[in-house]
Amino acid sequence: MANFRTLDDFEFNGKTVILRVDINSPLDPQTLEIIDDSRIREHSETINELLRKNAKVVILGHQGRKGDPDFSDFSRHYRAMLKYVKNLKYVNDIVGVNAINAIRELKPGEALLLENVRMLDEETETKTAEEHARGVLVSTLAPFADFFVNDAFSASHRAHASIIGFTAVLPSVAGRVMERELRALEKVVDNPSKPCLYVLGGAKAKETFKVIENVLDKGIADKVLLGGMIAQVFHEAAGFRLGSVNSKLIEEKGLGKFREAASKILGKHSQNIMLPYDYAVDVDGERVEYMVSQLPVEHPLKDIGSETIKVFSRELQKASTIVFNGPVGVFEEDAFAKGTLELYRAAASSKAFSVVGGGHSISALEKAGVYDKIGFVSTAGGALISYLSGEKLPGVEALKILQ
Repeated sequence: MANFRTLDDFEFNGKTVILRVDINSPLDPQTLEIIDDSRIREHSETINELLRKNAKVVILGHQGRKGDPDFSDFSRHYRAMLKYVKNLKYVNDIVGVNAINAIRELKPGEALLLENVRMLDEETETKTAEEHARGVLVSTLAPFADFFVNDAFSASHRAHASIIGFTAVLPSVAGRVMERELRALEKVVDNPSKPCLYVLGGAKAKETFKVIENVLDKGIADKVLLGGMIAQVFHEAAGFRLGSVNSKLIEEKGLGKFREAASKILGKHSQNIMLPYDYAVDVDGERVEYMVSQLPVEHPLKDIGSETIKVFSRELQKASTIVFNGPVGVFEEDAFAKGTLELYRAAASSKAFSVVGGGHSISALEKAGVYDKIGFVSTAGGALISYLSGEKLPGVEALKILQ
């Protein structure tokens, strides 16, 4: 963390801090109630530390996007935050008179949650930090603040106003969630202990292909173990026939166009890529396993098979660094959760430093019973993928100390 300032580098007693968090949470489609408050719980650590240091904390965050079903105000988030943060107030305003008056009335040791910042159209515009600093959000709030703290690593792949704008006009530091994410990623991307294994699954082909190319081209990973529909695309690129029902699903998911990219990667890195030896298929709701040599089958491939689990687990036991992103099967269905859960358990029982990210990873780790045995669990989605792909994250770059 030599390139970043943290909460340890400044005195916050009596100072006003603008704190950007990412409390964007999954909501029930009918009631819009928060289903999972894990991000709120994570960020409460940074909020409470600032309050213990007697700061006045002004909190910015977002929920959904305008027009999306999960776009909402912060009334429910406020109630959820009260479970973890005392001396917290909420105002249904961002840059208006009510927000300004609430900020002025803040006392040291108190926090104020402002409204969903994406209610401002300028928030989601991609601009430079200096351009955002001239916008309404920053020009209105910055004069009341002494510091800016970015704790929202999971939103820092976007050059939005509340992410980078304040860094142009205020002393800026990384919050504790941001700090933990960056420290963990330093260990698995910038300077991983070898052997380093990446286990990649899910169905986000474009992003995952970027990760595969980056970690293999740069020698970051020694091996990449593939599962999910990504593995199926690679198998088809290698000439295997999976069955028309599976080829059709690959096309429906928009993954067929990546067969050529998979073929090129195999041409360069075939020794570094491990594909499943067998698959579990869905036969009328039952789990039935087939070796790859027994394909094609006219049933959906939904998980890696037992032989693959055994071989991949042995590889994980030998690793010093492990990165997981995305499930290797349809783990939401109990019959096809085995691959994902067993590989998590294998990583947890190894001596490797492990990082787990991607959608639903927290619930999957809890289901596997190893959440507290993983080195670091990332709450980020797109930002994590961008970092693993070798891309520079605007919110992270804006925090770096100029040399």
